[in-house]
Amino acid sequence: MDFSLSDTQQMLRDTAERLVRERYGFEERKRILAGPGGFSRELWATYAELGLLGIEVAEDQGGIGGNFQDLAIVLEAFGRGLVVEPYVPTVVLGAGLVNAAGSDAQKADILPRVVGGEAYLAFAHGEPKSRYTLAHVATSATADGDGFSLTGDKAVVLGGDVADLFIVSARTAGKAGDTDGLSLFLVPKDAAGLTVRGYPTVDGTRAAEVSLRGAKVGRDALLGPEGGAFPLIAQALDRGAAALCAEAVGVMTALNELTLDYLKTRTQFGVPIGSFQVLQHHMADMFIAQEQARSMAILAASRADSADAAARSRAISAAKVQVGKSARFIGQQSVQMHGGIGITEEYVAGHYFKRLTTIDRTFGDVDFHLTRFATLAA
Repeated sequence: MDFSLSDTQQMLRDTAERLVRERYGFEERKRILAGPGGFSRELWATYAELGLLGIEVAEDQGGIGGNFQDLAIVLEAFGRGLVVEPYVPTVVLGAGLVNAAGSDAQKADILPRVVGGEAYLAFAHGEPKSRYTLAHVATSATADGDGFSLTGDKAVVLGGDVADLFIVSARTAGKAGDTDGLSLFLVPKDAAGLTVRGYPTVDGTRAAEVSLRGAKVGRDALLGPEGGAFPLIAQALDRGAAALCAEAVGVMTALNELTLDYLKTRTQFGVPIGSFQVLQHHMADMFIAQEQARSMAILAASRADSADAAARSRAISAAKVQVGKSARFIGQQSVQMHGGIGITEEYVAGHYFKRLTTIDRTFGDVDFHLTRFATLAA
């Protein structure tokens, strides 16, 4: 496998890293989190100007026609800055689903607005009792005139409190747990019967609880085949997991650099604590864990759009396991070497650890993905 970057990928990395370096310092991030909506619409407009919102969108829709590996490069840079804008919900999950399943009319309507920074999307799939079981969807979609009526509850919808348009999974046939009978619907935020309750998560990013009580949509709101959306859902969440793996590598890299700098400057007994051999060994182990995670994140990115669903899911589960283990080890070791300051709100190290912990729990934790990998490999 060729790990060298193309000219386009090098440009994307340089652009994203420079943006994070110049516009996303820790103090600026705190200001953004305290502002309206918990993210910066000004920066979102900048992402649009730089072409970062349309990486996978076709050129005739205003994008640059790239692939998931191009997207992963940007996500790694965003991880270094702990970027809080709803990039994964809108660009990876939302636009990704429209790209994969939308009609020509749906793509022409939605994708240019995403690329231009004018529309925020959210994938409302998980439910209060579903945990990580993809097919456990109790939300129903019943025929109602020339459209559908949706009823159910969606939990922890990433970016849901700012979404202009929801992609909602609902059951048009079967019962919770069946892979057949699942459909996807485009539901605008102002649809009658739709209620959204937003809140910040532990790492500062935003999510929402979404309630649908007879929310009515037309038949043209159906995204993809009626009753046959499970493969689309599975791939969307695999892509989401692969995206978080790339972001986690950026977070780990930044945390390792921060910890190494602390070891070089913090003195004890008149010498830098980095001169102590035991801490040098810990730091070396942290770097190895980071590079193990990077290798698996590269594998996940290369398989994210594979047509072989079993091979794709197996590779992404393997990556999610390694990333989760590396994230926990690096986070814990960093806090131990920093001491009490490592978990304070005023210091960035604890925020890196919170983000890594949240990533581990999103789209399946280590235990879930280890079990899934074993099942798929059997």
